[in-house]
Amino acid sequence: MARTPAGRPDQPNKSERFHEERATFAVRGSDQPDIQAGAQVIRDTVRTLPPKPGVYRMHDARGDVLYVGKARALKNRVANYTQWERLPGRLQRMVSQTRSMTIVTTNSEAEALLLEAQLIKRYRPPYNVLLRDDKSFPFILLRADHAFPRITKHRGARKAEGNYYGPFASAGSVNTTINALQKLFLLRSCTDSFFARRDRPCLLYQIKRCSAPCVGRIDAEGYAELVREAKDFLGGKSNAVQRKIETQMAQAAQDLDFERAAMLRDRLRAATFIQGSQAINAEGLDNADIFAMAAKAGQIGVQAFFIRGGQNWGHRAFFPTHTEGLSEEEVMQSFLAQFYEEVPPARCILVDRDLPEAELLAEAFREGAGGKVEISVPQRGSRRRLIAQATRNAVEALDRRLAERGTQAKTLREVADFLELPEVPQRIEIYDNSHIQGTKAVGAMVVAGPEGFLKNQYRKFNIRSAQTDDDFGMMREVMARRFARVLEEDPEREGGTWPDLVLIDGGKGQMSSVRATIDELGIEDIALIAIAKGPHHGREGREVFHFPDGREKTLPTNSPVLFYLQRLRDEVHRFAIGAHRAKRSRAITASPLDEIPGIGPARKRALLLHFGTAGKVRAASLEDLQRAPGVSATVARTIYDFYHPNG
Repeated sequence: MARTPAGRPDQPNKSERFHEERATFAVRGSDQPDIQAGAQVIRDTVRTLPPKPGVYRMHDARGDVLYVGKARALKNRVANYTQWERLPGRLQRMVSQTRSMTIVTTNSEAEALLLEAQLIKRYRPPYNVLLRDDKSFPFILLRADHAFPRITKHRGARKAEGNYYGPFASAGSVNTTINALQKLFLLRSCTDSFFARRDRPCLLYQIKRCSAPCVGRIDAEGYAELVREAKDFLGGKSNAVQRKIETQMAQAAQDLDFERAAMLRDRLRAATFIQGSQAINAEGLDNADIFAMAAKAGQIGVQAFFIRGGQNWGHRAFFPTHTEGLSEEEVMQSFLAQFYEEVPPARCILVDRDLPEAELLAEAFREGAGGKVEISVPQRGSRRRLIAQATRNAVEALDRRLAERGTQAKTLREVADFLELPEVPQRIEIYDNSHIQGTKAVGAMVVAGPEGFLKNQYRKFNIRSAQTDDDFGMMREVMARRFARVLEEDPEREGGTWPDLVLIDGGKGQMSSVRATIDELGIEDIALIAIAKGPHHGREGREVFHFPDGREKTLPTNSPVLFYLQRLRDEVHRFAIGAHRAKRSRAITASPLDEIPGIGPARKRALLLHFGTAGKVRAASLEDLQRAPGVSATVARTIYDFYHPNG
């Protein structure tokens, strides 16, 4: 689906669409769970609530959000929680922990639904269904801010001017499609700066994946025609584009222009490849999303297919959490609301079951889709077959998930046995440092749990006080900062931010440094293990595991526990190196002028053009600075005083 930000009226920020009539009601007293205290908080809140649509948030004693809910009439909905004896056990536990509430009124229930999804994603409350997915969806972007638009993969906010096509299920499906589109339409993928510097065609032109507009091998009109064809193809008119290329190829052959005929033949093959690589038959559908659910052993999986322009752009499985005690229909509805919080909805959404508030969802999605949205449960024909295929995929994906979790659970039990832990670790933190000869030192922490790596909880630490050529000192600083903070923020260890196991990439020295730091903070019950390569620092699996008491252990080279712990170590190593490289790259482009307050990019550029180097700016007199273009007397004084604080 093509979406062009340029030319549309400015859209208000989501939060600006709601009336921020907030009121917080709290009760003083014990922090221990108490259903009577929680019910009293809710009763006090209900007395002042209007019968208007809106969103409510329940907070515990520490102020953390327990639950986010929406209502057509806030007063009626929240009042239900005061009848706690009629609530299921899950909601009784929630009420017993509630110590305050926050209310936001909205203009309509549809707006309340959108705000609810936004707040669930922001706060991730423990009593809401959560869509656990750390990756944003990739799109194909055909930019419109250049005379010769480029085609590229795009993630994140859609700020650039151009046409967006997606979502695609994975980066792999986007890359494959872009490669085929380059062969089909010969559109450039290079950056604007690379384009401007060319004086001869690059390799992509030689392998017939670009028309080389950078050096005039195609004029603006010819390139614009290729862009129009690409838009038609991605917009659902692929058959018309193919017929046009077939006609051009036949004409070139008739004119005995065999080179052009061969080029058009290759483009036609690329079009056939794109259409032939579709995993499902999307006949009769233009833009649609298809969702089906499977449930087994207390777990739920949702399979999604994305159809755009009559083509299947991939599928992805999701496994929402916190679904206990909820019906499958409620889970699917909450899943869809959160899924479309950032992804633009398709005009047609097919699901495998009736939803409690399908019409409300459709109304809420209308703005994001740019028109009316239809949510339906197909009963027959090709659409029903698509739902059946999505259901089969959901069942198979959930079976694989359960098998993987069983294997993961077994591995974690064996990790606990090998490392002599009192119980299976639910949160593992792994630490490493990265630097080059002591420069641009960075510490890194990655987090893993039963579900895999928790990438939204990774942290990096810019080394401040330690000598950056002292690995032990850097590790001491990282651990001191990490655990001092968690001691301050969660002293009672209720927030799930305390690790059950700390793995350090290093040997005896790193272990001694970490153990001393932890002891100084008065922490006695965290399991510490250092993992070091063997005597020859090879990769043959001879890692040595160092315990705080000085003992060492090894594992057989074919041990699943060894493979798992190596994977944890390799992940923190990758993250640490990436953080270090990013810091080094920023340092390369940094300038001493960046430190001067009030000097923006334009003035910095003018100073460098006038004086040549930052060193000459530093050495310049006040009079010389005043003569620089674009530098006023006040700014010149600011620069001079920065470098000459004593006059």
